[in-house]
This record gives sequence, C-alpha cells and structure tokens, in this order.
Amino acid sequence: MKLIKNGLIALSFFIGVVGISTLLVTHGVSATAASEILGGSNATGQGGGNSLQQNLALVVNVLLFIIGAIAVIVIIIGGLKYVTSDGDSAKVKSAKDTILYAIVGIIIALLAYALVNFVITSFVKA
Repeated sequence: MKLIKNGLIALSFFIGVVGISTLLVTHGVSATAASEILGGSNATGQGGGNSLQQNLALVVNVLLFIIGAIAVIVIIIGGLKYVTSDGDSAKVKSAKDTILYAIVGIIIALLAYALVNFVITSFVKA
C-alpha cells in the first residue's frame, strides 16, 4: 500500500508540474510577461492595462487546476481504500468519507473560483 501511495504522490507531482507548465505556456507567459509583472509595463513600454486582471485569473486557474488534481487523486485513494476494505464496515465508512470529502472539496473550490472570477471581473476594471 505504501508503494501505491508513493506512486500516487510522484504521479500527482508530475501531473502538477506538467499541468502548470502547460497552463503557463498556453496563457503566453514569457519573459515579456514576466517583465510586465515586475515592471508594470507591456512590450510597448506603456502601462499594463488589464494585466492585473489577467495575472489574477492566471493564478486562480493554476490553483484550481492543482486543487482539481489533488481531489482526483484523493478520490482514487478513496476508491482503492473501498476496494481493499474486505467488507470491514469501518474501512468502508472511511473510504466513503474520503470520497465524500474530496467531492465536497471540489464543490468548495468551484464556488471559490466563481466568487473570485466575479470579484475580478466586477471590481478590477479600474
């Protein structure tokens, strides 16, 4: 079981690294964007415009991806616990609770994502 747990941790780390790098590449984060974040100007040397909104959205999307990946891994662990419970009612309850808590975590993460996006689009337009 420890081997499976270590494998899942390594797999989640790999998925997280690949997912974050893919997300950053697809959002066009480059040296220009890094200088924009640090210096507050875009490639033309003028003010960043809505770069704060874009940067906040990028951070929220990366965090949501990480939370989703962790929740999927926890659901898989709960499923493995359920399959290996051998009919023991305490182990079955523990496995069901693990899966339930992961689903509740996903729901809370999605609600937080919706709330943050609402705040970003409503109040950061200044």
